[in-house]
Formats: sequence, structure tokens, C-alpha cells
Amino acid sequence: MTLVAFDFDGTLSDSEMTVLLGEEYGVADEMVDITNRAMNDQIGYAESLRQRAALLDGLPDEAAERAFERVELREGAADVIRALNDAGVTTAIFTGGFERGVAKALEREGASVDAIVANSLPVEDGHLTGGVEGDLIEGTKDDALESYAEEHDVDMVDTVAVGDGANDLPMLKVAGLAVGFEPKPPVEPHCDVSVETMTELRELFETEGILPAASEGEADSEAE
Repeated sequence: MTLVAFDFDGTLSDSEMTVLLGEEYGVADEMVDITNRAMNDQIGYAESLRQRAALLDGLPDEAAERAFERVELREGAADVIRALNDAGVTTAIFTGGFERGVAKALEREGASVDAIVANSLPVEDGHLTGGVEGDLIEGTKDDALESYAEEHDVDMVDTVAVGDGANDLPMLKVAGLAVGFEPKPPVEPHCDVSVETMTELRELFETEGILPAASEGEADSEAE
């Protein structure tokens, strides 16, 4: 059995949830700056996440919901997930982002994974508190990957991690196959292979035997 674990923001999605939330509150530029520093390993991820959440203190939850509604999967991501599901591959999303946004993006595309490990933004009296909760604030994605693999009797050599940023490094370092999706410069040296599109990712999975090779007819259909 194979387990494929995806990052979300910057990998399965080209959205950045905290930036979308920031746009609802006029703090998007500050969000972009903090996010870029975190993804390039210039600031600790937990600290960056707390700083970004603090910028949202007082945001009405209905505005947060609008932001989460705008989270989208990257082109071709849903097809890759569905192909993995059809092939009997266990799939998971490990993200420092927020479960509400991940769930909405998957639901919109009719895609599903076996597990989502994400964070949340607590709400009081209809407004965000400026805090953040979840297993992937201080917790790291290597622990999440190892725990989930053990739970499903998957050897670590049979795990695949797909990510782009510094907070993905822990799971990339322990996975059997480390795949960078347009990885940031500090991350790329730790990847076994890098891809730039979901088409390339699917082709890699086929080459690695994780997915069956597409027939000529299927390949022509996808190209169209």
C-alpha cells in the first residue's frame, strides 16, 4: 500500500488562505510578507502563523467564510486525487492552513482524501479571535506522516510527500519519495524530484508505479 501526503497552499492549491483572509480585512500585503518569509525559512512557521492570525483579530466570521469560499484547487489537482483514489492509494492533506478552506475546495471539485490534518481559526461572538488552533502549529508534518503511515500499516519507504515550502521539509525528509511542487529555493535540495504542474506530477506517479500508466486514448483526452 502507498500513502501520498500533500501540502495544500502552494501545492494542491495556488491560493494562499491567509492572504485571501487578509484581503477581507485590508491586511493582505502584511500577510504576503509574513507568508513569504515563512516559506523561505526566514521565520519559524509557528511564529509566522500566529502573526498572521493576529492580523485577523476581529474579522467577522461571515467575511472569513467568503475567503474560504474563494479557495480553489490547482488545475488538474482534483484529477490526480481521483486517480490516486481509484488506484487504491491512501491520500492525506497535511497543511498549516485551515480545514474550512481545504474542505470547501475539495467539495467544489467533487474530490476527497482519506484524511485532512489542518488548523482552525477560533470564533467568538461571530468574529475571529486572532488566535489559531490545531495540530500543525507547533507539530510538524513528519510526525503527522509517520503517525498516519503507522495507523494504516504503510511502511515509510512506501510514503510520498508533496510540498513546496519550508514547513514541508520535515515530511519531505522522512518520506520514501520527496516531491517538490515548484519548491522554494531552501526546499529544492531536499527533494528527490521537482515538478511544476499537476500533469507532471501524474506522469511522475505513473513512472514510479503509484498510478497505472494512462492509455493512449486517456492521454489524448487529457491533452484536449
